[in-house]
Amino acid sequence: MPTRLKNVSTIDPIAAHKKHFWDYLVSKSPVLRSLALLVIIAYACLAFALHRGPITGRKLNLPDLYEATVLELQAGMDAGHFTSVDLVKAYFARIEEVNLKGPTLRAVIEINPSALTEAARLDEERKKSGKRSLMHGIPMLLKDNIAAIGTNTTAGSYSLLGSIVPDDAGVVKRLRKAGSVILGKANLSEFARYRSALASGWSGIGGQCTNAYFPNADPCGSSSGSGVAASIGLAAVTLGTETAGSITCPSSYNNLAGIKPTLGLTSRAGVIPITEHQDTVGPMTRSMTDAAIVLSVIAGKDPNDNYTLSQPQDVPDFTKALNKDAFKGKRIGVPRHVFLNDSISGNHPSIAIAFEQALNTIRELGATIVDPADIPSAEEIMNSHNDSLIFAVDFKIQMNAYFEALIENPSGVRSVADLIAFNNAHPELEKPPGYESQSDFYEAEATQGRNETFWKQLAFDVELGATRGIDAALKAHNLDALVAPARGRTLMPAALAGYPIVTVPLGFLPDDVVPVPAGPTTVYPAPGVPFGLSFLGTAFSDFDLIGFGYAYEQRTRTRLARRAYPAAIPKTQLVDVIGKTTL
Repeated sequence: MPTRLKNVSTIDPIAAHKKHFWDYLVSKSPVLRSLALLVIIAYACLAFALHRGPITGRKLNLPDLYEATVLELQAGMDAGHFTSVDLVKAYFARIEEVNLKGPTLRAVIEINPSALTEAARLDEERKKSGKRSLMHGIPMLLKDNIAAIGTNTTAGSYSLLGSIVPDDAGVVKRLRKAGSVILGKANLSEFARYRSALASGWSGIGGQCTNAYFPNADPCGSSSGSGVAASIGLAAVTLGTETAGSITCPSSYNNLAGIKPTLGLTSRAGVIPITEHQDTVGPMTRSMTDAAIVLSVIAGKDPNDNYTLSQPQDVPDFTKALNKDAFKGKRIGVPRHVFLNDSISGNHPSIAIAFEQALNTIRELGATIVDPADIPSAEEIMNSHNDSLIFAVDFKIQMNAYFEALIENPSGVRSVADLIAFNNAHPELEKPPGYESQSDFYEAEATQGRNETFWKQLAFDVELGATRGIDAALKAHNLDALVAPARGRTLMPAALAGYPIVTVPLGFLPDDVVPVPAGPTTVYPAPGVPFGLSFLGTAFSDFDLIGFGYAYEQRTRTRLARRAYPAAIPKTQLVDVIGKTTL
């Protein structure tokens, strides 16, 4: 302490002049001597506070972790107001408050025991050589089907608890290279909800994750924990995965910006699979800016995922898509037939009202709205269940390969057949009341590989989603994108085609909504639960969609209109941990 104060006074350009002035005064009067001492002490305390203000945080405008952005956190670390270690401590404390205590949101399945060590190393690197990227020192949560060495990767299943992965997932390698801190793993619908139509957000290990906007509300899934954690600031940013709605839906239900990238833009290597023909990895964040920053890091080719080798040669800096004028001169279509039919989607009437207001906003931002701009294959998509065969065949092939590639798996599970047997042998862990079914596993185990029927149905799915789906609508009306409410069947054409979806907050269900059971312990709809707006486009139109999402987000600021219910909002802030040796 004394050394620091000495250093502060030494660099003061008028310190020497002040010293001589006070020497003169104190030589004339004992009273002035006492006053001089008090002034000197006050001056020293002020100098110390200005130099290390974050010890109390009262002299600095520290970011509120409920909404803190990556850019705000970087600015604070660059200025020396706080460190990555401080952020990790604060996020750990916030998780402690609401995850298994209080509202028991069960959003986080595990914290990384090496996170503080990783953060300290990155803090030291920042001091010596500066930051690697905008993600340097930023703590983030991964959905627990994304492999990260040093943490469990379980898909929420006890069959994978303690298993040792051979390597980090491809996206995790990129995040580590960029300087991110892996804070821990987020809960999810077990095996990304390819087990059965169980309640969204439930897993054997993690239990039932719930929404932070209404007690026990459905968080949607399968990236449920990622959505809930991001919504209330349990991490700076999170990653989710999507096969058919698993980023889009929880982003919608949790008041977030979410990007389901084009198939092949981000690597799936090291991600527990459902199907290589639809699986993708993307960010779930509180702002489009943060989502663009994360996507810029995780996008790119990976020799361990051949789908990524078909992407454009140069991956763009997606932050350059963040343009408030992105809609000017653009043509945006509304696929009204089927996808905006509430009797099919099951949407509450308030969503349609908010959507019509959103169309007016998009017009005000300079776009031409083409309404309707229907998808020709819409009814066929609704009536087709071809993807169930694709899921079943691919899941068996890919999961068997995943199990075999593990360095170790204490449960002894090495195949889908073993997985079924494990769950049957351990019902107390994997089949509690209301969560017994594993019908998808049985369907997958019964398949016989990728035969002629499989390839025909896969080709038909692509035709429905792309050729006679999104691409047909875009071409017929000379459109730049489609827009629709995120909830409902909006996601299906993009899922079948492998095309991108960008989702931003649209509104909140009315306070007079009557909660309806959605699972053994969850409800939906429910008062105040958010809903989102989705932009859809053709392959690798992610950049343009990000611009549209950003322009809409910046004009409306919908996320800020409502917070989570009080008990679900963690109280810990940076001021509570800076300068503290323990949490």
